Amino acid sequence: MKIAIIGYSGAGKSTLARRLGELYGIPVLHLDTVEFLPKWEKRGLSEKQRIVSDFMSGNESWVIDGNYSKLFRAERLEQADMIVMLLFNRFNCLWRAIKRYRRFKGRTRPDMSDGCAEKIDLEFVWWILHDGRTKSKKADYKAVSVQYPDKVTVLKNQRELDAFLRRLEE
Repeated sequence: MKIAIIGYSGAGKSTLARRLGELYGIPVLHLDTVEFLPKWEKRGLSEKQRIVSDFMSGNESWVIDGNYSKLFRAERLEQADMIVMLLFNRFNCLWRAIKRYRRFKGRTRPDMSDGCAEKIDLEFVWWILHDGRTKSKKADYKAVSVQYPDKVTVLKNQRELDAFLRRLEE
């Protein structure tokens, strides 16, 4: 089983990835851990691509969460047996990001690179509320749904996410 999880920042991609990894007993790659080195320094593109490529080719099954188009996004979506898109509304995503910040403030969360203490700033808030939801990003998610209709599941709120997990656990 190969699962790709994409969607808006703060929607819960990493949490869902961990749950699905546990449910199916398969390895999970959080692309945020690939993107960032300690202290939020960005890793070089060739190294990031090598890490993702090695993970994808080295595992028969996997869960990968994150958007990062330059990290073999097209290949991830093509290879995935299941694509889950978390398209929660902007205010719900902001609320979830704030809750995550309060939970991990000053510490590194489990789905982030070591040395990247949880933070929230105006730039990230603006990303959640505005820049991460441009017309082109919305059109891109729509295009994924059209291209892969048999393997895309779109979840727009916690109720839908809970029902989705219940179906998988049965």
